[in-house]
Amino acid sequence: MDVVAREAKREAARASRREPKQDRSRATRRRLLEAAVACLAEHGWAGSTVSVVAERAGVSRGAAQHHFPTREDLFTAAVEYVAEERSTALRALFPEGAADRRAVVAALVDLYTGPLFRAALHLWVAASNEEQLRPRVTELEARVGRETHRIAVDLLDADESRPGVRETVQGLLDMSRGLGLANLLTDDGGRRDRVVAQWATLLDETLDRPAP
Repeated sequence: MDVVAREAKREAARASRREPKQDRSRATRRRLLEAAVACLAEHGWAGSTVSVVAERAGVSRGAAQHHFPTREDLFTAAVEYVAEERSTALRALFPEGAADRRAVVAALVDLYTGPLFRAALHLWVAASNEEQLRPRVTELEARVGRETHRIAVDLLDADESRPGVRETVQGLLDMSRGLGLANLLTDDGGRRDRVVAQWATLLDETLDRPAP
């Protein structure tokens, strides 16, 4: 057991002595979800077993299976949980909306350049090869995609009843995903900044265009 896992286990033991049973259960579930995403991002699907996640979270395998009976349950719940956390954090960056569209574009792009995107990518690849996982990941991706689109529309103050606006917002999200893929292999920060600036200009032109 590595140092991180030992410390997690000690912290879990300390927390269990302090917290009521219901709070301990919620805390255990949260640790498992966060550990699952971290393992998936670092080790991929093949290297992310329930036992590995449980050890990283500082809980027993039995406790992990109590919360998530199957491996598929654990990892789809983990990606959804962190996606929801990131969505909440994204909205919190602009509590009153954002006049600076470049800042919004940059924040959306950042969603696709961190551990969550890397974890989700491993899950997508696994789902393409595993029949029992595919429908769950497909449904999850659709749900997360819809929520991200709604957030983008709100933050950009985009009127999707106007021609081309919906497609432009979706194009922004597709572009952001592409930048995230490029970032997996190399630090693409310089080009990413230029693309963000260009997309902010395109959004200004499209969203501020007078209605016909």
